Amino acid sequence: MQLDAFAWYLEELLRWNARHNLTAIVDPGGIAVKHFLDSLTLIPLLGADPSGRLIDIGTGAGFPGLPLRIACPALRLTLVEATGKKADFCRHVVEGLGLKGVDILHSRAEDVARQPGQREAYDVAVARAVASLPILIEYLLPLVRLKGRVLAQKGENAPAEVQQASRALELLGGRLIQIHSVVLPGVADARYIVEIEKAAATPPAYPRRPGLAARRTLFP
Repeated sequence: MQLDAFAWYLEELLRWNARHNLTAIVDPGGIAVKHFLDSLTLIPLLGADPSGRLIDIGTGAGFPGLPLRIACPALRLTLVEATGKKADFCRHVVEGLGLKGVDILHSRAEDVARQPGQREAYDVAVARAVASLPILIEYLLPLVRLKGRVLAQKGENAPAEVQQASRALELLGGRLIQIHSVVLPGVADARYIVEIEKAAATPPAYPRRPGLAARRTLFP
């Protein structure tokens, strides 16, 4: 059943991509490994029985959130995407696969934390290829509850980005747990998952208004 869901998802991604340029990866094998399998590498960090509330910021065509939801039916998922066509595609996949407990917000990350019922409402916040870590944790930490976690999928610069994020972590209430190395078959590039716990409440002033986190990054 889940394999059928992934096969349908792949076919629809290729079909929509021909019109809307949702992904630069256009071969089925590349999608299977670099989108689907890469997304699923988060599962070991979600616990033995993945459930609870998870939010995916800057999900694009649904990664990593939708593969996680297909593999873990008990997850309650929120996808956040600022580009309308990508949000529409995610909605199409959710409806086409009949996925329950999935919300799609066509919005910017900075605005979501100001919406009713969103701030400090999630057990886990995830993101992949959205921004450098000092910027990304300003988007993600306000959304997770105390003792909740941020899981950021990063490339080879992850260790350096963690060092750059020390001030942001301290200011926003985060604590680094571990940098996990990830190996994908046939992919030589280094990949990591940066795991962060929310140890203290994020000050109400964060996240700042849209665009400010990138322009005035919280470097040490």
